[in-house]
Amino acid sequence: MSQIQRMSRLMIKTLRDDPADAETLNHKLLVRAGYVRRTSAGIWSWLPLGKKVLDNVSRVVREEMDAIGAQEVLLPALLPREPYEASGRWEEYGDLLFRVKDRKGADYLLGPTHEEIFSLIVKDQCTSYKDLPVMLYQIQTKYRDEARPRAGVLRGREFQMKDSYSFDATDEGLAESYALHRAAYQKIFKRLGLDFRIVSAISGAMGGSASEEFLAPAAAGEDTFVDCPACDYAANTEAVTFAVAPAVDGAEAHGPVEELDTPDTPTIETLAAHLGVPASATLKNLLIKIDGEITAVGVPGDREVDLGKLGEHLAPAVVELVTAEDFEDRPDLVRGYVGPQGLKIRYIADPRIAPGTAWVTGANKPDTHARNVVAGRDFEVDDYMNVVVVEEGDPCPACGTGLTLGRAIEIGHIFQLGRKYADTFQVDVLGQQGKPVRVTMGSYGIGVSRAVAALAEQSADEQGLCWPSEIAPADVHVVAAGKALQTELALAVAEKLGAAGLRVLVDERPGVSPGVKFTDAELIGVPKILVAGRRSAEGVVELKDRRTGEREELTVDEAVARLSA
Repeated sequence: MSQIQRMSRLMIKTLRDDPADAETLNHKLLVRAGYVRRTSAGIWSWLPLGKKVLDNVSRVVREEMDAIGAQEVLLPALLPREPYEASGRWEEYGDLLFRVKDRKGADYLLGPTHEEIFSLIVKDQCTSYKDLPVMLYQIQTKYRDEARPRAGVLRGREFQMKDSYSFDATDEGLAESYALHRAAYQKIFKRLGLDFRIVSAISGAMGGSASEEFLAPAAAGEDTFVDCPACDYAANTEAVTFAVAPAVDGAEAHGPVEELDTPDTPTIETLAAHLGVPASATLKNLLIKIDGEITAVGVPGDREVDLGKLGEHLAPAVVELVTAEDFEDRPDLVRGYVGPQGLKIRYIADPRIAPGTAWVTGANKPDTHARNVVAGRDFEVDDYMNVVVVEEGDPCPACGTGLTLGRAIEIGHIFQLGRKYADTFQVDVLGQQGKPVRVTMGSYGIGVSRAVAALAEQSADEQGLCWPSEIAPADVHVVAAGKALQTELALAVAEKLGAAGLRVLVDERPGVSPGVKFTDAELIGVPKILVAGRRSAEGVVELKDRRTGEREELTVDEAVARLSA
């Protein structure tokens, strides 16, 4: 198979201007460089160069998954309703699922992830502990009906993903399978050339216990993570936990509850200004509905409730904000003046609302607040949850140092699922003692198309894309400056490079100016650019490192030897 691709025969149309709807770097450059084209909102077509990059990422993933003994399969994307209904995710996924009916009216979905189907396959194929452990994976298109697809291929409704699953007879076996995947992921992302962090995460609707994310720091990232500059603690902000402070004797330290006349102060800002107290001394009480049941969430007045974090903690329950209509049937809930004392509903609080701490909060009466409302004396907390938006400088849960915040793209997620799905589908094997043993599972995902976007975000510069060599669409981009002799030399050196086993993209397009060719070479981002230019008659070419910008003149043989090495 030829290793040489001529630009004159390549289906590519580069653009000088950014797409009008593009906000992120990967969206702008992947479109401008001719790697992808938008088909519909959140749906992308991968053009020849883009498909090469996507395949290279998949190749690296396959090699490292195979190296740990995982076996590749390919399951259908069109799946029946019943397994997902059994697991509860037919409802839990809500509007994210693409649901379809066949001609007979039977319900199907386009697979967002495949825990259910893999569980059923293993139940059918593995009957004894001797069949385990087993690790299976696939690289396949997944579907999620995102409400707001954005950032190019980064957040699409259709995307390429590697999902793998481990099945073990013991918890110790699951821990080993998890460790194998964790190590494989580190090798994969290092080979891809990604800067990444491993952070603690919340399992959410996936279920299970241990959960870690692999994040690629990037300005376009949708995840926020914390990093401790003094120790190795790192976590998705949704997984940051702060311990409940030790109780203090609030009854002794604070006087009795005192009601205050506070007209026109329904917000923390207006209340703090009216009383001349810091917002941190007030108690904010947010009313939400959990599966329809009104619940209060208390946080210090200077902090915001992280609704995503709250939703993850309460998954798979549906979490919604209360509406004006919800207050109509609840005269005990006074809008803007809710306090935890005397409430007849569940009360969730941030750990900062520790027993013995005193607060200024709503008095459950119009235009009235209360002072010296003490946790544990005047109200009880039903559940403590870490639900505030984490801020720069919050103390590290491990060592107390101020945390730093960063934006990142999630490129991988690994879970110790345990027996959630095995229980649902009764996945048992015959154990060593001759009795049925329920298997335990791990689930491990890598966003293949997301990795392409993350690489574009991390490695691009002002001139365009700048791919790491492992996943670039070619090893060398040979550019003929334009004259017949230069084109002849460019084709000759391309043949020599191809014969040496290198993947070559050669720009010998007639009638295209040298300036356009050079601009396209920078935009396309192949790591090495070889120019047949002004010294072609002497058999001398210029080699440029796309990443560093370093240039040197070499003879053709020297260039071939250098690049082959």
